[in-house]
Amino acid sequence: MTEHMTDSLRGSIVALVTPMKVSGAIDWPSLDGLIEWHMQSGTKGIVAVGTTGESATLEVDEHLDFISHCVKRSNGALPIIAGTGANSTSEAVCLSQQAEGLGADALLQVTPYYNKPTQSGLRAHFEAVAEAVSLPIILYNVPGRTACDLLPETIAQLSEHPRFVSVKEASGEVSRVSQIIAACRDGFDVLSGEDELTTDMLDLGAAGVISVTANIVPSLMARLCEAHARGDSDEVGRIDACLQPLHKVLFVESNPIPVKWGLHYMGRIDAGIRLPLQALSAANRARLESLIDRILSEEQSW
Repeated sequence: MTEHMTDSLRGSIVALVTPMKVSGAIDWPSLDGLIEWHMQSGTKGIVAVGTTGESATLEVDEHLDFISHCVKRSNGALPIIAGTGANSTSEAVCLSQQAEGLGADALLQVTPYYNKPTQSGLRAHFEAVAEAVSLPIILYNVPGRTACDLLPETIAQLSEHPRFVSVKEASGEVSRVSQIIAACRDGFDVLSGEDELTTDMLDLGAAGVISVTANIVPSLMARLCEAHARGDSDEVGRIDACLQPLHKVLFVESNPIPVKWGLHYMGRIDAGIRLPLQALSAANRARLESLIDRILSEEQSW
């Protein structure tokens, strides 16, 4: 793995939605438009088929087709980080190997969900994936979704394997950033997995964010990370204050319900989403839409 690749997995990385027609079919032209937009907006990488990409309801062939399409459309302009985690180790290995064969630049590996492995089981699971591929791997800890918490000491053990380059940390505990950095090998990064906490996590040494909000305002999330990297606290504070209400409303219903509606409101995708998720409730639409209008207006004036 080159230093260039490690650097490219920092900053504002979008957890990309999977655009769908109302029928539920993947909308490939809209996907092309989203990728082009991110290439122009300062986004540093694309996570394809993660949680925000509705990986839970995509068929395996769709999952792989989506990764392949992102790789071809980005054509090296942005690294494509394939979401290939599973609660079955053999499935995670198989998906990861196929994503590598399709040209993905890195993998995002979520903790196995529902079956609640021990810390020893988690380590064995991730190491099995790492031994099966040659791509950089970003670990993903999101216990609110998985009922499984990847602890800092286990992350530290995994960080000794050269394949593991960072962790997307979404436990909601900001102090984890310092704990992980202190425990892990030099060069192992922490990425924010919660937009609302990103500035606080950057202050503690996080290297970037895998962002839901970047779907709506990619340039502002990129500017936030860039301003923090150069020490421009005024710019960071202004952008963070502007975006905090949006971070919150994007989780007023289960992700990716609000963010997909927001993109639909902006005219970038159709309103398609797959059951058991449904389109954003009418009660929450006005709040999200007015926030988007206000933030986009403010961005134009800066």
